[in-house]
Amino acid sequence: MGQIGIWQILIIALVILVLFGRGKISDMMGDFGKGVSSFKKGLNEEDKPAEPAAKIEGPSHEAKPAGEAAKDPRPADKQG
Repeated sequence: MGQIGIWQILIIALVILVLFGRGKISDMMGDFGKGVSSFKKGLNEEDKPAEPAAKIEGPSHEAKPAGEAAKDPRPADKQG
């Protein structure tokens, strides 16, 4: 009683075909194939050595000293 036979599988496949339609199923299988090929491509890229990181340079100009307002710890509304 717990076994699925060929007739049950065919009925399930027929119901899925009726619900989704042939075009939708072919689109889904195409997307699945693209996903698998992308996954394989990612695995192949992982085997390649990583390229050296680009050198990050510091700022090209020197920072100017802060003005007097920045040195005053009092809030602007209480100055005076």
